[in-house]
Amino acid sequence: MILTKETLKNIDTAKVIVPAEAIFSLPEKILQFGTGVLLRGLPDYFVDKANRQGIFNGRIVIVKSTGNGDTADFDNQDSLYTIGIRGIEDGKNVEENIVSSAISRVISAEQDWEAILEVARNPELKIVVSNTTEVGIQLLNEAVTGNPPASFPGKLLSALYERYKALGDSADAGLVITATELIPENGKKLEAIVYELAAYNKLEDEFVSWSKANNIFCNSLVDRIVPGKPDAAKLTELQTELGYEDQLLILAEPYRLWAVEGNDKVAETLSFMAADKGLIVKPDIEIYRELKVRLLNGTHTLTSGIACLSGIDTVKNGMDNSNVLNFVEQVMRKEIAPAIPYQVSLDEALVFSGTVIDRFANPHIKHLWLSITMQYAMKLKIRVLPVLFNYHTLFNTIPPFITFGFAAFLHFMRTSTLEGGKYYGSFNGIEYVINDDSAAYFYQKTTEVNEADYVEEVLNDTEFWGTDLNEVPGFIEVVENDYDTILEKGITAALEDLNLKLKAV
Repeated sequence: MILTKETLKNIDTAKVIVPAEAIFSLPEKILQFGTGVLLRGLPDYFVDKANRQGIFNGRIVIVKSTGNGDTADFDNQDSLYTIGIRGIEDGKNVEENIVSSAISRVISAEQDWEAILEVARNPELKIVVSNTTEVGIQLLNEAVTGNPPASFPGKLLSALYERYKALGDSADAGLVITATELIPENGKKLEAIVYELAAYNKLEDEFVSWSKANNIFCNSLVDRIVPGKPDAAKLTELQTELGYEDQLLILAEPYRLWAVEGNDKVAETLSFMAADKGLIVKPDIEIYRELKVRLLNGTHTLTSGIACLSGIDTVKNGMDNSNVLNFVEQVMRKEIAPAIPYQVSLDEALVFSGTVIDRFANPHIKHLWLSITMQYAMKLKIRVLPVLFNYHTLFNTIPPFITFGFAAFLHFMRTSTLEGGKYYGSFNGIEYVINDDSAAYFYQKTTEVNEADYVEEVLNDTEFWGTDLNEVPGFIEVVENDYDTILEKGITAALEDLNLKLKAV
């Protein structure tokens, strides 16, 4: 049995939440660029939940912008798909299956651009959502009267211009446009490109004036792990459990955050925020970026080298190791949380850190530590150095867990082999690929600098770090001591010593 509107009545509702028949007649209020799992597992999840509660009462038309593949999977299932929520929330195991009916249809931009323009003319349309990857928000000087324009900003401008021609300069025709691409200032960058493209196309001043006055481009931050469609074995297992076939089935963790930067009008338009605490509309969303980048990403970065050198493959397996778990908890709660370089209360940071522990411990998400070491050096510079400097400013001391994380980083990056254009590291019999733009730099340091001088040589390189680490007096010396301890005792014993020493303090 394939999941469709017709087969919904045969699904066991004790196992799956299914939509009511009335939802299928709701108007199309959202135009979405992108069919990816993040959109289907986060913004579309909120819309579906709100519709089931009778709050938003609107559905989504998706634009499939790329030429890869077709819309057959969506067409065959009436755009229905299952979201399997798996993981830990507030320390409790969560397992929930939902048939999402948020999407009304998926239209190929290449095959039926006129149908997308018809959606743009619809007075009931209120929102545009996009996730076209960071490559999607790029300026391509092109005619927007093409069929269709090649770029996403071109397609969006074409749709806005079509809406203006159909509905006139009415304020009610304005849209809330929310970008979710993982780049800073995503909405504002999209807005700037759209108006630059409008100038290139010499569109009427009246259209541009109407658009700037009534279309609101919003920055936003999305945060949810959505691994997507499971592998064949897991998919078969889930379909057997649910009792139907679903080629669009996706898995997602319980944690969800969509922070949208906007005013009261944006909040009113995104009324589905009332259905779930994970959707937030505020004039300033920088705090959410800081919490995520410092506590989740920064902790990931500082722990990744330790875990890899310890032979631990996944984040979940790291949480099952008492020494690694203690490191994660201590570095996050005692060093990062009180020193986030932004106006955030310690209580708020600690609450967020609790959600991070739950996410790291999710047994259903296979997140490799080695993958987290990608661009390791850059991540330390961006995510951790501001915390290190702020910690020293606030407490006039050196954070011991952060320094240990730096020592593990320096061991991990000490390159043993260059082969086939790839750099490899080796530690206590563990070999691994170093996937970092600075790998050549560390290879040079490894081959040309005596190991006794290696730490001091690298950490004193102000050009490499973009700052002088001596501004934190004693930091380099402590990292050297940790590096030597790891070299002498091994990473496991060194980490255990650190945990025991600081528990006694």
